[in-house]
Amino acid sequence: MVNKDFFAALADLEREKGIGQEVFIEALSNALASAYKKQFFGDAGNVEVRLNPEKNTIRFFLIQTVVDGDELNDGEIYLEDAQMKKKNAKVGDVLTEEFVPKDFSRIAAQTAKQVILQKLHETERDNTLSEFSDKEGEILSGLVRKVDMKNVYIELGKGQIEGLLLPQDQVPGERYNAGDKIKVYVKRVRSGGRNAQVMVSRAAPGFVKRLFEEEVPEIKSGTVIVKSIAREPGHRTKMAISTDDARIDPVGACVGNKGARVNAVVAELGGEKIDIILWSENPLEFIAKALSPATVVSVTQIGEKSAVAVVPDEKLSLAIGRDGQNARLAARLTGWKIDVKSESAAEKMNLEGYQDESADVEPSLAEAELPVSEEETPAEITEE
Repeated sequence: MVNKDFFAALADLEREKGIGQEVFIEALSNALASAYKKQFFGDAGNVEVRLNPEKNTIRFFLIQTVVDGDELNDGEIYLEDAQMKKKNAKVGDVLTEEFVPKDFSRIAAQTAKQVILQKLHETERDNTLSEFSDKEGEILSGLVRKVDMKNVYIELGKGQIEGLLLPQDQVPGERYNAGDKIKVYVKRVRSGGRNAQVMVSRAAPGFVKRLFEEEVPEIKSGTVIVKSIAREPGHRTKMAISTDDARIDPVGACVGNKGARVNAVVAELGGEKIDIILWSENPLEFIAKALSPATVVSVTQIGEKSAVAVVPDEKLSLAIGRDGQNARLAARLTGWKIDVKSESAAEKMNLEGYQDESADVEPSLAEAELPVSEEETPAEITEE
């Protein structure tokens, strides 16, 4: 059968969608064969369809195996019936008989439509996986397409791939409306059956890290290292940083001239507070810094990764924070269990440990006025 229009349409699809004809031809051959076998032959034989784009031909063949027995299995033919088609046929022979299909136009059109839609869908999924598999852990800009059942769907990338922002990845208090331009953090690309989804977040600690990379060249280059982040999205983030370059002030680099760099991050986070903490190899010193903006008098280790931090009586509520937030984030940032005590309460415990020599000095602007947030894991920067 000759059908130039059919193959011309396949060529157009190849040009427009970038899908090779051979992909469609293989899928169409199998689909047409299955459709004709089911409708016209049942178990009487297998159907093979051969498409030749060079000659613009579509040929149909009925394939049957010659048997001699009481019952026929799928694709078999009795010996006597086979000999009516081919006189010298014998048991075990495979008969290949070309036929002209009935109702070709209708069945072919329906089958082609189904196969083409399926292949386009599969190609879109594969392109999504290919395009975004190396984007995990990165920030992308997108456009809110719709909000449905608290899920937010976002157009991403040149191909207008859809990202999914689940409720747990949204920042409490933020509102998303169709048409809004927002930045999101790519958590992972998930392939589920026929679909591929790009899972994105604005609540992940990694989102804060990537925002700082965009604003602080020293972090982007690796000169300033983000050691850990603890975050309670929409409220507060604590970020510990360090550097091996003695010429660089890592806190100052993150704050920027007149706070320009950190303020840009805070603005993107809708005013979320950020505490920038100087990391220390000494865990007790690190704990003291992590409780910023409170002044810490001393820190004493009382068990494995467990410590008591002593603060002035008047700073106790500041060290603990509203609903325990500051102490909780400090624990997550350092990976230690921290019990915060006032000086008057600590006197009865005879605690001895790390003494903060700067306890009588107010915390720096960077440590006192920059914000933080929380995660279930203490100190690691995670995608979730």
